[in-house]
Amino acid sequence: MPEVLAFFHSPTNTVTYLVWEGETKKAVVIDPVLDFDSASGKIATDSVHRVLTAARDRGLKLEWVLETHAHADHLSAADHIRKLTGVPVAIGSGILDVQKTFAPILGVDDVRPGGTDFDRLLGDGETLSLGKLTITVIHTPGHTPACVSYRIGDAVFVGDTLFMPDFGTARSDFPGGDARTLYRSIRKLLDLPPETRVYVGHDYLPKDGRREFAWTTTIGAEREGNIHVGGGKDEATFVAMRQARDATLPAPALLLPALQVNIRAGALPVADREGRRFLKLPLNPPL
Repeated sequence: MPEVLAFFHSPTNTVTYLVWEGETKKAVVIDPVLDFDSASGKIATDSVHRVLTAARDRGLKLEWVLETHAHADHLSAADHIRKLTGVPVAIGSGILDVQKTFAPILGVDDVRPGGTDFDRLLGDGETLSLGKLTITVIHTPGHTPACVSYRIGDAVFVGDTLFMPDFGTARSDFPGGDARTLYRSIRKLLDLPPETRVYVGHDYLPKDGRREFAWTTTIGAEREGNIHVGGGKDEATFVAMRQARDATLPAPALLLPALQVNIRAGALPVADREGRRFLKLPLNPPL
């Protein structure tokens, strides 16, 4: 059983996880967040430094920064951690499709070939060691082509593929997303043992307001009670629901700046001669 510490980033409803193996103290950070104020363009690192401070205080040795996908709702702090610690950044191999789609749309002309902005691209079923534990990569595309889940011991970190049972599942209408693919990815997760701990990438409170923010559930609870896929809902029903729901959703507030940074593994745009960095705002992009 891995030790898990969660950090909730309220401006983006994102959860970052610090995960470690208790005996060797080897650790990974999953989905770190860079603080970004879109109105002022101000970037800060307070949130990610809370994660790093927690790791230091516990005597942990960071081994990896793991991204579940190229996020469209927050800027990744992966490159910031890499520069501070030398820890490599990994993501699913589907990032190549995301880069191919979004780099020209966003005018990002410095993405490195072969996904080498990241230190490692992970294939389905590939494993990494975490002390005496094993991290198993499960490709779970559908929300984006690059989505992966990380199974570590009795826990699985699912990114945006599944949310808490009373909120359901992720949208699938981004370029490269697909509701049918998402359903099949979710079924892979629901085939895990029912006692498996599930850690979601975001939480958004249901409209009834009956609970506080939460990010931990189980495969059994998702299998039985997820409002979108639980109780044995079939693929056709899910696809119809998901496509109808997605048609009503606005674009994420940070979609354009987030993807410009996140397809570069969290690296900011190259500075100009005066040391200034700029994010682009393409008009009417085909998203």
